[in-house]
Amino acid sequence: MEKNFEIKIEATSNPSIVKFEANYFLTQHTSYEFENIDQAKSSPLAQQLFYLPFVRRVFIAQNFVAIDKYDIVEWSDVQDEVAAQIKTYLDSGQEVITETETVKKTAITIYAESTPNPAVLKFVANKKLVTAGHEFKSIDDAKEAPIVQELFHFPFIKEVYIDENYISINKYDMADWNDITIEIREFLRNYLEQGKEVLSANATTSKTETEQQADVDFEKLDDVSKDIVNIIEEYIKPAVASDGGNILFDSYDPESKGVKVVLQGACSGCPSSTFTLKNGIENMLKEMLKGKVEYVEAING
Repeated sequence: MEKNFEIKIEATSNPSIVKFEANYFLTQHTSYEFENIDQAKSSPLAQQLFYLPFVRRVFIAQNFVAIDKYDIVEWSDVQDEVAAQIKTYLDSGQEVITETETVKKTAITIYAESTPNPAVLKFVANKKLVTAGHEFKSIDDAKEAPIVQELFHFPFIKEVYIDENYISINKYDMADWNDITIEIREFLRNYLEQGKEVLSANATTSKTETEQQADVDFEKLDDVSKDIVNIIEEYIKPAVASDGGNILFDSYDPESKGVKVVLQGACSGCPSSTFTLKNGIENMLKEMLKGKVEYVEAING
């Protein structure tokens, strides 16, 4: 499938360096740093960027290109042009890295982390796996996710949620985590070390289209709903993600002052989710939006 790249400009803590994030992976679990055009022989993209007179160094990682510039220009004056140049190169389908020698296999580490949901364990990798969250309720949902298709071949796996650098796995009661954790961890480590695809290009495109639609839908929301979405994104979602789950805004009823949210990953069906919902999310929304929110209701994703 032909990829249509999108490039997002991200500032860093170093004012000389800007990251250009792509919506597809550029390398498989390997990062590269080039200090001049001679060092960049293995990367036509980096070589092209060094023709820009202000480029000091180029970094290429899994899903971004970072550029360290000389002080002769300000990023605000040139970053849009650089983003467009990177997008044009990537859209052309040319290789980002063209090394012919055998690339050293990257060591992947996977550790298991408990979640508030006893049926869900979070498997965390030392590498970024995806650029956005994806939930899979069955093998039918996993047509564009090769790693999830293979996971569903384990009879004890019920649901899978992938986000950033971790995979949350929801198991059936027939299995005990003590008996299956090592097996899952070794499968994930071996799969990733072989450089196999986590998500296909179709899955990434679908996610991008969903996010674009979400942006459009956000603009159609009333002011209270927009405030709720912003609070969820800024204050609630990071805490939920640390527990291996995700939360999405569903709807707001101005008459009953009720909020509906969708719970995914470890949060979906979690015995403690009701407590978290009432004593955490609901209280926060009531406090920050006084008189506008009365209750929060969860819909399991």
